[in-house]
Amino acid sequence: MESDTEVGSWDAELESLLLRVGERFGRVEPRRRMRDYVRGLLGPVGRKNSWQIAEHAGNDTPYGLQRLLSWCQWDPDEIRDDLRDYVADRLGQPDGVLIVDDTGFLKKGTVSAGVQRQYSGTVGRTENCQIGVFAAYVSAKGRALVDRELYLPKSWTENPDRCRAARIPESRFFATKPELARVMVQRALDSTLPIAWVTADAAYGQEWHFRRMLEEAGMGYVLAVPKSQQIKSPAGSWRIDHVLAGAPAEAWERMSCGDDAKGPRVYDWAAAKLPTVDGSDPAHCRWVLARRGLASPEGIAYYLAFAPTDATVCELVRVAGARWAIEECFQAARNECGLDQYEVRSYVGWYRHITLAMLAHAFLAAMTAQALEKGAAETARAASFPSPWQKSDGSWTLSAAATTNAVRASIE
Repeated sequence: MESDTEVGSWDAELESLLLRVGERFGRVEPRRRMRDYVRGLLGPVGRKNSWQIAEHAGNDTPYGLQRLLSWCQWDPDEIRDDLRDYVADRLGQPDGVLIVDDTGFLKKGTVSAGVQRQYSGTVGRTENCQIGVFAAYVSAKGRALVDRELYLPKSWTENPDRCRAARIPESRFFATKPELARVMVQRALDSTLPIAWVTADAAYGQEWHFRRMLEEAGMGYVLAVPKSQQIKSPAGSWRIDHVLAGAPAEAWERMSCGDDAKGPRVYDWAAAKLPTVDGSDPAHCRWVLARRGLASPEGIAYYLAFAPTDATVCELVRVAGARWAIEECFQAARNECGLDQYEVRSYVGWYRHITLAMLAHAFLAAMTAQALEKGAAETARAASFPSPWQKSDGSWTLSAAATTNAVRASIE
């Protein structure tokens, strides 16, 4: 009986979501096709393309679903906005984190919008692929993808005939991945998502314009940066690895930055406040952080942070660790919702399939959150592991007179 009740709850939630986004479709046929497509993405379909989803839906041919992705009149950006509001309703919390990252989609041929031989972090090498830049939202309730943009290399944007054949709008010009990320972050900040922090890897963190946009919005961030990142202060400029190389041994604290399937992800962390400069935001402080592996202490990752004055090192570490959540979103959306199993080639088709796959994934995230909330009364949440240093009122401070090989620690 309990199982039947749970299935009924899931079906009612999915029906509510489909009714919510169904209002974006002016005609009955595409609305019905959208429902079939999303249910197929969530269903036991071997490969989630138009042919197999059509078979799962009981359609004789895939042509109706192919029209949905290619020619029917509907705007996937409107569905994206509904999806983002849905995630805010189901997963939103005041300390939520927005994550930016990109992922590759391996493709054959040269006609799929944006495809070329380019580096894909998904496979760790240069391949013939498309690159999508994504934003994900994570809170204690769960995580879900909330926005997406297709990266178009200059080999595309500088070839109008090629763009026209792939149905790329004339208004779409070349934009770097960090520029696409800035657009998505601004959309998220303007939405109903409750966001306290933004995090991203070094490809985005090293971009001054990206950091500046967040600071002007008063948005806290913890962004990975390369070891060559320059740190500027009134006393000079140094590489971040040189600055943190001078941290005293007692500045390194062993902390968990979150859990994965194997348990807490524990590293050694060092953090120091940067000196304030004239005209800086009095409500925020800038920090430098370093993360050192326990098994391989020579492998150090570096971060720049912008945080409210009352933020703790433990909180900065939590935000830095939240970045892995988007990788888990990619994996779940690929494995469970066919994020990468599309067979469309046009620019329009890419956005439509990806958006509907994100919608399906957001539904699964919401239902997982509901199940965890239901079981919260039966299972106590594991305690965090704050260090003694974090419990104190002091913090490591980087003085303005720091040199490249020494950092003076002082307690405020």
